[in-house]
Amino acid sequence: MIKYALACEHGHGFEGWFGSSSDYDDQQARGLLECPVCATKAVSKQIMAPAVAGTKRTTPDLKPEARQMMMEALGQVRRHVEENFDYVGDSFAREARAIHEGKSEDRGIYGEASPQEIRKLVDDGVPIAPLPPDPAKAAKKAN
Repeated sequence: MIKYALACEHGHGFEGWFGSSSDYDDQQARGLLECPVCATKAVSKQIMAPAVAGTKRTTPDLKPEARQMMMEALGQVRRHVEENFDYVGDSFAREARAIHEGKSEDRGIYGEASPQEIRKLVDDGVPIAPLPPDPAKAAKKAN
């Protein structure tokens, strides 16, 4: 897996995970990449320093207001998915592949998959994204 820092034409920054650099190039050429903030498809790679083993990684401190805003936005995304997508449980990998291959109805789904299933879906170019964490559970972990 390779992680790229990405940004859209409007300056929204985010990251994307790809099986290889050619997977990024292929998805970009097919118009499959889009900004998670504004949905524009004008997305490009940004300069990014590689993660080096043994270096200290720190998480920037967020002001409480910024953290609260971020948690509320994540909660809204999660609620939207839960209210509008079909929950397929542990059949997620099989159903996502069937939809991608045109063997099942094209619709939004969510569910569970093992790390190996996720890696295989990504390697095969099946468009998937992780569901944001439940803000209530994340808040409990932070306290």
